[in-house]
Amino acid sequence: MLKQAVKSRIAPLMLVCAAALAGCGKGDQPAPPPPEVKVYTVRLVEIPRVVELPGRVQAIRTAEVRARVDGIIERRLYQEGTDVKAEAPLFRIDPREKQAAYDQATGALSRAQATSRNARQVVDRYQPLVSKQAISQQEYDAAVAASAQAEADVISAQAQVERAALDLDYTIVTAPVAGRAGRAQVTEGALVKGSDATLLTTIEQLDPVYVNFTQSSSELLKLRRDIEEGKVKSLPLDRVRVILTLEDGSTYEKEGHLNFLDMAVDSSTGSISVRAEFENPRRLLLPGQFVRARVEGSAIENGIVVPQRSVQVKPEGATVLVVGKGNVLESRPVKLGTLHGTLWAIQSGLKAGDRVVTDGVQHARVGAPVRIEGEAGLPPVPAAQKPDGGGR
Repeated sequence: MLKQAVKSRIAPLMLVCAAALAGCGKGDQPAPPPPEVKVYTVRLVEIPRVVELPGRVQAIRTAEVRARVDGIIERRLYQEGTDVKAEAPLFRIDPREKQAAYDQATGALSRAQATSRNARQVVDRYQPLVSKQAISQQEYDAAVAASAQAEADVISAQAQVERAALDLDYTIVTAPVAGRAGRAQVTEGALVKGSDATLLTTIEQLDPVYVNFTQSSSELLKLRRDIEEGKVKSLPLDRVRVILTLEDGSTYEKEGHLNFLDMAVDSSTGSISVRAEFENPRRLLLPGQFVRARVEGSAIENGIVVPQRSVQVKPEGATVLVVGKGNVLESRPVKLGTLHGTLWAIQSGLKAGDRVVTDGVQHARVGAPVRIEGEAGLPPVPAAQKPDGGGR
């Protein structure tokens, strides 16, 4: 009986507790807080206008060494692929024929000089006689003419001697400029001709060197229009910096500058030729080598950059997350410019004052509110990738 009474009292109490617990479970759960993000507030900055162009290395001076007289190559006097000085001997052509021609011309000059002296003496003897009418005026005039002709023969013979001396000198082929001498195009015993200007070798000056590349005429026209409208600040041609990237991806150790801009457009390609000059003390740049040039020729005065980590690049385009009104997150399509270190230049899609999300993107959702944790700092905009000075 006692057990039954206890059970009858405990049962209603358990039902009350169960109802209370059920009522507690049906109450509203507190909403989770908005995710925290860091933002960068867009501001206008000066951005270097960097253009990347492919180019080819060219020797600053190329001299083709050619034969200037006919003859047989007796000896090569230089080592192929080495540096030579100006006027250094490169080849020796058999000089015997030219030596004989020089000796013959020298003899003809001596004969002409003797004839001229004799004719001059005849004039000197006739001069007092003609005043005394011991000889006729006609004889005297003939002697004067013969003397003048003899002097002209001397001048002609002297020219022949000088020409023969030049031909004799040309039997030793010398370097017209200092530089790196290439492979010999002829061997000992080969017949070369001055009339055909037989190519013997080539000398290239490799320090400094040129790098040639082309710029689209439409891009150049747009740049000039932006300069006229004040959107872009231009630099003098010799202050336009150029940084080279070599074929292995390394940055060339020396910084160059532009030194030539063609004023004619190539009708076949619609481009303009541009040339830069680089120091090349270690001969790392060789003629014909392919390189990529980063040309910093101007600056965008009111440009926009954002951290690279805040840009999402997809096949359909690039986007950034922007905190809009009410701290609601929205996706904004943007048009990317040039990458400057860890910063993307933005051509369109953002304006000054926009708040771009830089950190906390993985917890945020487009269309949902977020809480701004703080302002992200922005490193200074680098000019162009500077060489490290080491080289490889």
